[in-house]
Amino acid sequence: MASFLYRLGRTAFRKRRWVLLLWVAVVAAVGFKGLTAASGSDDASSMPGIESQKAFDLIGERFPGTAADGASERIVFVAPDGQKVTAAGNREAIEKTVAEAAHGSEVASAVDPFRANSVSKDGSTAYTTVTYKVKDLSDGSKNELRKALGEARQAGLTVETGGNALAAQTEAGGVGEAAGVLVAALVLLVTFGSMAAAGLPLLTAVIGVATSMFAILALSSAFGLSSSTGTLATMLGLAVGIDYAMFIVSRYREERGKGHAPQEAAGRATGTAGSAVVFAGLTVVVALAGLSVVGVPMLTKMGLAAAGAVLLSVVIALTLVPALLGFWPNAVLPRRLRRRNRKTGDVDETHLTTATGTAATKESKWARFVLCRPLPVLLLSVVGLGVLALPVADLQLGMSGDEAKSTSTTERRAYDALADGFGPGFNGPLTIVVDAQGAPDAAGAVDTIAKKIASTDGVVSVSEPRFNQAGDTAIISATPSTSPTSEETKNLVHTIRGERPGLETATDATFQVTGTTASNIDVAQKMQSALIPYLAVVVGLAFLLLLIVFRSVLVPVKAAVGFLLSVLASLGAVVAVFQWGWAADLLGVEQTGPIMSMMPIFLVGIVFGLAMDYQVFLVSRMREAYVHGQTPGRAMVTGFGHSARVVVAAALIMMSVFSGFITAGESMIKMIGFGLAIAVLFDAFVIRMAFVPAVLALLGHRAWWLPRWLDRMLPRVDIEGEALTHGDTPAAQPHEKPRETAGI
Repeated sequence: MASFLYRLGRTAFRKRRWVLLLWVAVVAAVGFKGLTAASGSDDASSMPGIESQKAFDLIGERFPGTAADGASERIVFVAPDGQKVTAAGNREAIEKTVAEAAHGSEVASAVDPFRANSVSKDGSTAYTTVTYKVKDLSDGSKNELRKALGEARQAGLTVETGGNALAAQTEAGGVGEAAGVLVAALVLLVTFGSMAAAGLPLLTAVIGVATSMFAILALSSAFGLSSSTGTLATMLGLAVGIDYAMFIVSRYREERGKGHAPQEAAGRATGTAGSAVVFAGLTVVVALAGLSVVGVPMLTKMGLAAAGAVLLSVVIALTLVPALLGFWPNAVLPRRLRRRNRKTGDVDETHLTTATGTAATKESKWARFVLCRPLPVLLLSVVGLGVLALPVADLQLGMSGDEAKSTSTTERRAYDALADGFGPGFNGPLTIVVDAQGAPDAAGAVDTIAKKIASTDGVVSVSEPRFNQAGDTAIISATPSTSPTSEETKNLVHTIRGERPGLETATDATFQVTGTTASNIDVAQKMQSALIPYLAVVVGLAFLLLLIVFRSVLVPVKAAVGFLLSVLASLGAVVAVFQWGWAADLLGVEQTGPIMSMMPIFLVGIVFGLAMDYQVFLVSRMREAYVHGQTPGRAMVTGFGHSARVVVAAALIMMSVFSGFITAGESMIKMIGFGLAIAVLFDAFVIRMAFVPAVLALLGHRAWWLPRWLDRMLPRVDIEGEALTHGDTPAAQPHEKPRETAGI
């Protein structure tokens, strides 16, 4: 591995113009295809294998056109204080608004709320739903609807809307993400002390993310990729793209400090740090691709798209980064060292070693501190993370809707108005689909089931059954007395489903419960049941990778234990903030509630990949020193001194990128951004900086133990670059010195 990547790095450095032209061509081709490709369909609601999805599919089969993909918008009218919507002036304004909203050519239906009995008992609130024939409304249709709403407001009514007809496209990170990138640039500048060294990782990461997003756009129609698919790819592609390039650049500077010529240094950096990049990238890809075992299409597509972005970041780090180093071989070095000899490019080894962090006295001092006190450091890190993980015991899963949005949004105000006027359960009705094909009296069977559900504790009202054309299937709407995200509503769904066996026996008909509320409950249960198999697949495959990389049994075990500590602590922090409300105001979380159903498995997958990133980068330098003859303790100190500063910088970069997504308006993205940022904090600064060196110090030689029979079976990948130190490389010969751009 190291020898191959060494030759790849030298070739990319030497053929830098061709490499650069090739990447320009790739980006241009993929960009053209992505910008001209048709958009993909959004199937995020599809969730195979759960009852609510089966019921929804049955509705589509028995009620053609009911489950159409057309957009819809619910309009909520609230009368001024002391008035009712049924007052003559208010009623006239509402009826006029509904009539104008129904006029558009793209409108399928818009029902008068006074005819449909959509008025609250106290007369303060009324609502109507406008459905459309198309999913994406034209600007003209949107403007017509907005104009009608404006006229109702001028009449003195409070008008709020909720739905997808007028909803603005949610941006992943916006200004916060840009701020995160600026922080990343600052961290790179402080770490390297060079504008070029700081800018190169940012440049290559942006190229990688742009190429990934263009590729996702190009494939969106063929594979049904929605706009949300690229969110994770952007988040991870930017973070790992910066990190992988930074590791190559850092090792290049170190090799220059050892006296190697630029091309030789690029080859050695790619052969050593590049090997760590390859295996770190593979562990991330394993974790992301493993999301497919959950059986959720949205998660599968997001995971595979992000895995593709990570693979692209690895390829860029191994090819484009050494090529760009060929254009600016000395610009990435600290400024005072570049000035020593601009003509020859020679540098002073002693000064460069200190400047690039090889001396790393602060890091080495901390490593020696841990080496002398491993047990207290280990206990403190484990206990600290264990305490932070305690909120996980109170974890409640669910899916948030408009109730979790800011009160500044019309969707949230519409939700609150409906809850005030019609009760907390109105926003989450249960849809009962009765299949009476096998019943001798279909209408009687449906009536019996409807009455039984209506008499169930926790059900406020049940609508009249609506039959299909064949008269053998009916839809009933049941309104709970509690809010959609409450535990009481969850218990109600289970209670209604528990009544099914008896009703099936009595009526020869069956029914299924669906609707947004029931679907969210089913998704939460599916995520919980899929977590253990997912963990087994991901941890198992990653264990094999780490076993090959480190040729040790205990090091992969330690990595898995450290990962579990960091992911549980980060999930505990998510519960404390988004469910309990601790420091929620600081993050712009206006409504606490259940944790997004996919969050635990999502966090496990991504954090596992990132944790293995740091594991490979940090411990590979320790093993490199151990393989080259140092004692276990000394190897730990040496490896820590070489890589700790870069790992810390990488963690700060990832945290800044992920934190940028906390500013997103979408609660799911906000929660993911916070969870990933806090997980990186725990993993990099507690697990990698304290737990890992403490465990290695306690294990000593046993840390690198591997049975002989297993040693013979495992392939040798030489991630430490041992072949490069034994002369298994072309001799570093004088070669054409690359011409460096002036002024850099």
